[in-house]
Amino acid sequence: MNAVRRLLGPDFEVYPVGLGCMAMSGVYGPYDEAEAVATVRAALDNGATLVDTADMYGAGQNEELVGRAIAGRGDEAHVATKCGQVLDGAGRPIGVDGSPDHVRRAFEASARRLGVDRVELYLQHRVDPAVPIEETIGAMAQLVADGKVRHIGICEASASTIRRAHQVHPLAAVQTEYSLWWRGIEEEILPTCEALGIGVMAYSPLGRGLLTGRVHSAEDLAPGDRRRDHPRFSADNLARNVALAAEAEQIAAGLGCEPAQLALAWLLSKSEHLVPIPGAKHRRHLASSLAAANLELDSETLARLDAAFPPGAGAGLRYPERQMATLEL
Repeated sequence: MNAVRRLLGPDFEVYPVGLGCMAMSGVYGPYDEAEAVATVRAALDNGATLVDTADMYGAGQNEELVGRAIAGRGDEAHVATKCGQVLDGAGRPIGVDGSPDHVRRAFEASARRLGVDRVELYLQHRVDPAVPIEETIGAMAQLVADGKVRHIGICEASASTIRRAHQVHPLAAVQTEYSLWWRGIEEEILPTCEALGIGVMAYSPLGRGLLTGRVHSAEDLAPGDRRRDHPRFSADNLARNVALAAEAEQIAAGLGCEPAQLALAWLLSKSEHLVPIPGAKHRRHLASSLAAANLELDSETLARLDAAFPPGAGAGLRYPERQMATLEL
């Protein structure tokens, strides 16, 4: 891979495409653990450095998997993990805890599972409305002062919360959903991050699989795949979204690339400090995603995509209603 590096924040240089590891937790159906570990290692072998996980993915099991994958390669891997979501007995999010005590306890547990002394990027997974953001970020800043965390960030926060958090301690990254399917950050979040010098980590950059060309009906989702509970995959919405994704497939075919690569290249055109973190649990999907870093789209193609996927074009909420309540956007 010969793509240029990108800065998420000052002194935080990464390959332009990262690896999201949530799919390696069973949330999108069964996965092969050995293949998942091999996929993380293949990412590092091919120059990708940003590996994203969270303490809630598989109730900690995903952090353990990532820890095994990066063992002995800590200098190559910039691991990002997150805290703050509270799970029920089935591993589903039911609340948020941004208290300083929870931040400290969660970090120590994550570090043990990852097998590291220091985490490159530590993020608040969701903003806790019951705890001032200044207190949450203050606790994270103390982890930086103690040498346990190098950079901190925040997820799914409003522009005003981002500014308040950044005043307490500089944020290296804001992680939020962003894709052709959902462009809600373009009005306030992206400009705010650009103005403050904060990088953006775009999760679900392929619309949770809608922009890969591999999802055409609910039957394409494995039993137990949590996308079956997501509004955009309900019967009526899915039909509309598949028809919309067909536009990207057609454009990609004309360029001789895969739809997923087209979607990632479009994101990379939006900011020099934006890094998409597509999920992959197979090496074959990883290779396709990483290659998108070297795909440059001309102005005509970008205009076609913007016209085909205007803000609000996607059908259905981003999450089930209970989870929507935890988003500030």
